[in-house]
This record gives sequence, structure tokens and C-alpha cells, in this order.
Amino acid sequence: MENTMKEIKEGVSALDFDSNTTVAGGVRDFYGEDRATEDQLVTPWTFSVASGYTLLRDPHHNKGLAFNQNERDAHYLRGLLPPTVATQALQEKKMMHNLRQYQVPLQKYMAMMDLQERNERLFYKLLIDHVEELLPVVYTPTVGEACQKYGSIFMRPQGLYISLKEKGKILEVLKNWPEKNIQVIVVTDGERILGLGDLGCQGMGIPVGKLSLYTALGGVRPSSCLPITIDVGTNNEKLLNDEFYIGLRQKRATGKEYAELLHEFMCAVKQNYGEKILVQFEDFANHNAFDLLARYSTSHLVFNDDIQGTASVVLSGLVASLKLVGGTLADHTFLFLGAGEAGTGIAELIALEISKQTKVPAEETRKGIWLVDSKGLIVQSRVESLQHFKKPWAHEHEPVTTLLDAVKAIKPTVLIGTSGVGKTFTKDVVETMASFNELNAQLKKLTHGQRVVQFMQVEAHLILLNMMGISLFLVRQTMRISSQALVWV
Repeated sequence: MENTMKEIKEGVSALDFDSNTTVAGGVRDFYGEDRATEDQLVTPWTFSVASGYTLLRDPHHNKGLAFNQNERDAHYLRGLLPPTVATQALQEKKMMHNLRQYQVPLQKYMAMMDLQERNERLFYKLLIDHVEELLPVVYTPTVGEACQKYGSIFMRPQGLYISLKEKGKILEVLKNWPEKNIQVIVVTDGERILGLGDLGCQGMGIPVGKLSLYTALGGVRPSSCLPITIDVGTNNEKLLNDEFYIGLRQKRATGKEYAELLHEFMCAVKQNYGEKILVQFEDFANHNAFDLLARYSTSHLVFNDDIQGTASVVLSGLVASLKLVGGTLADHTFLFLGAGEAGTGIAELIALEISKQTKVPAEETRKGIWLVDSKGLIVQSRVESLQHFKKPWAHEHEPVTTLLDAVKAIKPTVLIGTSGVGKTFTKDVVETMASFNELNAQLKKLTHGQRVVQFMQVEAHLILLNMMGISLFLVRQTMRISSQALVWV
């Protein structure tokens, strides 16, 4: 019977092909890209591929007017498209022309999201070729406004929404997602979206935008990415009273109820996608971000960009600056303005790197790193009132309430700002730092010996600036956030 179902061609049976290979037996299709449009198999030797009207509504494979004449015949597209054939290059030129007509960034964001849902290939072609122009559109700062108004601009769902209503059925929800070979999940609960606070379910713009960048800049296949928002309610009264809000209309769940839902989610993810699935926690509030990272780092492949990603960028900047000034990280005293996820994350990574270089325990290397929060310098006398993630940075010192006084008392060689409050590196702070940090000889040559302080009001994602021996290597500007990093060299 089996022989009658085989069609032999040059001694090879169609049934003998490995399902993990391409049709031609080439590179293994790890991500299922070549099978993305296959319907459920009816028999072992037949399959159907999306075609005709359905194909034009499939963003993963739709090419719009770029389908040539042969493809239009093969996929039953005759008459469903205008007769002209437009290359992807022409489509790209047209789309960029249209985008540049918009004066409002949010309009550009909506146009890009609409394109992503119509023609995924063209979307990423635009993003890759015009990354400097479009990155601020699909991610910060525009995504912040998009999240604030997500309910009003919502057109079609992107990603998975898991709410308290799905408790006990999260595995079933994950199975509803059409792509099965997921490798990266970016998940948020919407409690701390950028510097905008609790946006609840409307925080979905962050996972969607972040994964778009993973594809455009990191080469991760879009079909292996899954954005997820966990909706446990919101404490944002404005959203709760907004008739267009798309999330649960209830106060945010906490404690045991919250922990049980997150645990079910993490277990379901591992069960459905395997142990190698990467789960990135994005824009969780401080009190949950550290707990989730600590709880699941030993059982899951997890990552928190706010804590670990920002830290790696800043540490790389510090290491790079040492090539100019010489010495090691252990030679420096660090002072942070801001003691949230970013500040404590950067501080911890610096302490671990110094520990690695010097073979000294991290508990000792932390003593050369000081943090200032909204109440002043973090010192031992405040330890009882501190959040748990700040306690390792409480050193013996008299109380200090302002950044300027902290600079005078600690005399840091490195000043790093991760606060959501802008314009805090004042002229007095900068001049005080300069008073006990000698200008590096190489930088004297760059500035011709002129001790000039430049104060710039900038809105940028990354800027490199030298002033008075100061290497201002990172300025992170997101909606209403100005995070600065100054390194005295």
C-alpha cells in the first residue's frame, strides 16, 4: 500500500524528504519560515499554501504590487491586483515619500504599524534602510505617545494579551498563537512604561516595538518573536475612566494573585516552547522587576533590559574610556544619580566586573560605588526604609540630601545619571567635579587647553561629547526622561 503512495523520481520518494529541510533539501528550516502558510495537512502527501485573496491579507508573504506576472498566475492573483508590477525598491521610495508628508510623529507610527500588518517584508526593508529616521518612530520616543493613546489608535491586535481572565488557561492561550517556533518573548505588565508610569494593557506598544528592532537590527526572524502583555489591571484612573481603554477595568492585582499568574505564565512558556526560549521582562515596576529576575534566572532563560541591557551599554562606555585615560575600573569612585532599575543594574554590573578583574568579592567592590535617590545619598542609617534592591548600596556615611553635596563629600571620578528628573547635572555640579578631577592630557589636546564647559539641551538616543575632560557618552532621551551619564577622565 505504501508503495502505491510513493511517486518515485530518480529513485527518491517524496515521502523520504526530511520535513526539517527545505523543498530542495537545503538549509534546515529551524524557524518554520518555509511552512508558515501551510494549512493543517489532510494527508501525508498533500498540503495547501495560502493563495489568492488570502495571500494578499497575509502580512508575512504579501508583496503587494511586487508580485510578478508568473507569481500572479501561480498564486491566483490575476485580477486581484492592478496590472502594473512595482519593485520593492519603488514601493520603498513611495512609502518613504508618504511618511515624510506627515508632520505628527504619531501619524508616522500608525502608518508604520499599518504597513507591518500588511506587508512585513516592506516594513523591515524600510526600517533597515532608514534606521536613523524610523527608529524614533517605531520605538522611543514616539512609542511612548502611542502607548498613552493605544486604545484610541487601536486597529488590529498585535501579539498576545494574557489577563487575569485567562488564569488557569495560559498554556491554551499560548497555543492560539499561529507561530510555533518561538525563540524570543518580550513581555510587559505595563506598570512602568518608559517614564510615563502605569499604562496597563496599553503597554503592548513596547514589546511590539522592541521586537521590531530585534528583527531590523539583530536579524532575528519575525516569526520567532512573540510580544506579550500581561494585563493585571491598572491603577491609572485616567485609563480606567477612558471609554476607549482596551484592558481590564480594575485596580492592579498584587501579591499572591499577581505572583500566581506570572508563575503560571512562566511555566506555560517553558512547557510550550522549551527550555531555550528567551523571556525578556520589559518595563515592569521596580518591586516586581528584581523579584522576577531573581526568581526565574535559575530555571528559565530570562533577561531584563532595564536592569541588564542598560548596564551593559554603560559598562562598555566605561571600559572604552579607560583606553583613553588608562588605569582600571577599580581605580575609580562611582556616584549615581538615580537608584532604580537602571542605576542599581549598572552599579551591580560595574561591581561584578571589578570583582572579576581584581578577584575581590563583590561585597567589597560595591563599597566604591555610591547612589543618590530622591531622598539623598543612600547610607547605612537609611537601610530600614530602603527597598531591598537598594540595601547593598547603603554604606557608612553621614546623611547627604543633595547631589551637589554628595559630589563634594564622595569626590567621585565617575558620575552617572539614571534619574527621570532632567537638568540635574547643573553648572555647580559640573564645576565641582572638575575642581578635583584633573583634565586628561589627551583631552587637553582635543580642546586646545581651553577649559570650556558646554551645556547642551539635547533630545537624542546616543551622543558622544567631550568637555573639560568629561566624556558624556550616553544620553538617553525618552518621553519626559533625560538619563545622562558623565564620566570624568
